[in-house]
Amino acid sequence: MPVEITWWGHATCTVADSDVRVLTDPLFARRLAHLRRRRGALPPPGAWRADVALVSHLHADHLHVPSLARLAPGTRLFVPRGARRAVPSLRRLSHLRIEEVAPGDETRVGDLLVRAVPAAHDGRRLPVGPHRSPALGYVVEGEARTYFAGDTGLFDTMAKEVGPVDVALLPVGGWGPYLGEGHLDAGRAAQALALLGAASAVPVHYGTYWPIGMDAVRPHEFHAPGHEFERLAAERAPEVAVHRLGHGESVRLGVAR
Repeated sequence: MPVEITWWGHATCTVADSDVRVLTDPLFARRLAHLRRRRGALPPPGAWRADVALVSHLHADHLHVPSLARLAPGTRLFVPRGARRAVPSLRRLSHLRIEEVAPGDETRVGDLLVRAVPAAHDGRRLPVGPHRSPALGYVVEGEARTYFAGDTGLFDTMAKEVGPVDVALLPVGGWGPYLGEGHLDAGRAAQALALLGAASAVPVHYGTYWPIGMDAVRPHEFHAPGHEFERLAAERAPEVAVHRLGHGESVRLGVAR
């Protein structure tokens, strides 16, 4: 059975594997604080349907409570350990089955095994918040081993903690003209790809949201990361098939083990 990946924009994807729908970092907003969605229609209601949703860390563009509120009653929601203490509004989501996880935790969802893995990123709820939660990635294993990186920088044990995987969903940009620590740009994402042993990759976390009033500030950082990742991945991991999707587009991947 092929695995199907759909990119809805930013870090939001649906991974359909073994008759289970996995939704990553759901964000269905036209505007979020100082950010607005500049490209791609808002995901349709069908995108809200999932058996399990994975939240990688507490930043508001990854843990967006109004978007999570749209998930159907009974949907399982995995969040970093400590999230309910750091984000009290999560307690309003009583219709969801919220489970806190930390690196190394493994959970069965139907025929899938979902494993939380480390990420090199600030896990606090910003701009303020004393309560820390780990930033996470996830490996979803069924017909394929699919890695959703969330937000992360490169880290020394990435290959050991994450790989090997079949499909890598890697952030290649951001929502503003400059990337801080704990992020992958197109070049670092290509380096990560070379470490992970993946057969396929989908670039995410670029070309969707941008600060209001800053359209003309370093616009290549909005438009170029997907193409740049394709180019650099061809140099550094030429055996990997890169699938650069448009918003709402899907790719079906057959996986040979």
